[in-house]
Amino acid sequence: MALDAARGMNYLHNCTPVIVHRDLKSPNLLVDRNWVVKVCDFGLSRMKHSTFLSSRSTAGTAEWMAPEVLQNEPSDEKCDVYSYGVILWELATMQQPWGGMNPMQVVGAVGFQHRRLEIPDSIDPAVADIIRQCWKTDPRLRPSFSEIMAALKPLQNPIASNTSRHRGHQ
Repeated sequence: MALDAARGMNYLHNCTPVIVHRDLKSPNLLVDRNWVVKVCDFGLSRMKHSTFLSSRSTAGTAEWMAPEVLQNEPSDEKCDVYSYGVILWELATMQQPWGGMNPMQVVGAVGFQHRRLEIPDSIDPAVADIIRQCWKTDPRLRPSFSEIMAALKPLQNPIASNTSRHRGHQ
């Protein structure tokens, strides 16, 4: 699921001009009957014509929003990478981000106190590292979706090879 979402976002970020989703969150990921994830709800999407997005409206859902967006600073496609890190955290923890906090508290915590969700020790260290990379405060230091896909692919191989081996013996 994480790889499917990254693939969809990689496609959007490689369009000409780049399409920045701006409201990437788990409720905007649909799963089809084959368990393939599709990115949806492009109501807040913007075309990136220059280095930064021209829209100054702060819209979206605070729990998934990048610090620069919460601060109403200029943002580019790397704001989607931050949001993806929250989705990856959700998939790894099966928890709701910032549960128990209202949106304004999240704005303060993430946007102004530089806080991030706690990553439990039980999460695969490779996944935890991808999440941390996505949550870098400086958007330029966040990975691209092609880099995220490259980091995720080796993590799925043991599962995929076990599944195909198991199917072969039925």
